[in-house]
Amino acid sequence: MKRIDERDTMFARMSLKKGTRQYEDYYSRNKDKKALDDEIRERPNICGPGTATYSEVNSPIADANFLFLEDIRKFSEGEINPNKVDVSKEEMTKKLKGLTLHYGAALVGICDMKDYHYYSHRGRHAEVYGEEVYSEKHKWGIIFAVEMDKEMLNRSPQLAEVIETSNIYVKAGIIGMQLSYYIRLLGYDARNHMDANFLAVLPLVARDAGIGEIGRNGILTTKEYGSMVRLGLVTTELELIPDKPKEFGLQRFCELCGLCSKTCPGKAIPIDDKKNIDGHLRWQIVQENCYGIWRNIGTDCGICISSCPFSQGVTEELIDSDEKIQEILESHKEKYKVRPYIREAPEWLK
Repeated sequence: MKRIDERDTMFARMSLKKGTRQYEDYYSRNKDKKALDDEIRERPNICGPGTATYSEVNSPIADANFLFLEDIRKFSEGEINPNKVDVSKEEMTKKLKGLTLHYGAALVGICDMKDYHYYSHRGRHAEVYGEEVYSEKHKWGIIFAVEMDKEMLNRSPQLAEVIETSNIYVKAGIIGMQLSYYIRLLGYDARNHMDANFLAVLPLVARDAGIGEIGRNGILTTKEYGSMVRLGLVTTELELIPDKPKEFGLQRFCELCGLCSKTCPGKAIPIDDKKNIDGHLRWQIVQENCYGIWRNIGTDCGICISSCPFSQGVTEELIDSDEKIQEILESHKEKYKVRPYIREAPEWLK
């Protein structure tokens, strides 16, 4: 599988500032992206004044979470205890999985990290822009999912949504810090991959570790929580026992469903069949359309997450035929109409 260059992601592209070396480098190589990127860059910031959901009092709740994550980013890597503790992979796999769940994750798996799990180059921050990501050092990954509050996400794309997503990014970041600090104290290198500081593509890691599958909307969907999760990852040189991918019927379900595409306000999610992209048959969202809506609304939207029937609860045993899938979709439509939506903000947020 071809490695993804982080410089091509919308988050990296939107961090580029006109007149800088990084800006000139990227758009000299990607002239076709410049005009649209410049136009999106001029829109109000997420949670900022001028967006549809902006609140002078409430929008800073999410901003504070993102600011906190930025402040602790420097602790993702750290000093390694020179006195290495002799441990077995069996013992540490069991212990680290249990510890991850104890710290608050809903799901955890171990991944045998491959080259394609890592970005090819960094792009999110000016000081590391263009640096090659070396994948040889950390061969194992502890990948975990933290559940989001369903009622908050069912208010998508209101402000409640980004307050919850940013909150879970914080929780995932802290769990990753706890795990990586612990592993380094045992004498093994470990790195926490958290929001705005990823060296790896977490949905691919989670898929290969058996946590879920990647569906039509391009993000990880789990059989237990649907897309109502945020992911965290700690990579390490400490040898662990990897898990295997697990399919639970999502691909066929997505082929017959398409609700995320039908409800996407940016028309970013394809409604048609999978296409061959870099040698792999898959769906691919139009990230410019997706992110552009975020800048208009002022939140990271979340409608596709809420719209997914798995996010509202689907019994795995029922997904054994097209007829059963259609029954599930009809029941979902009868209960939620177009999509689940709670119009009123939580009482504490009014």
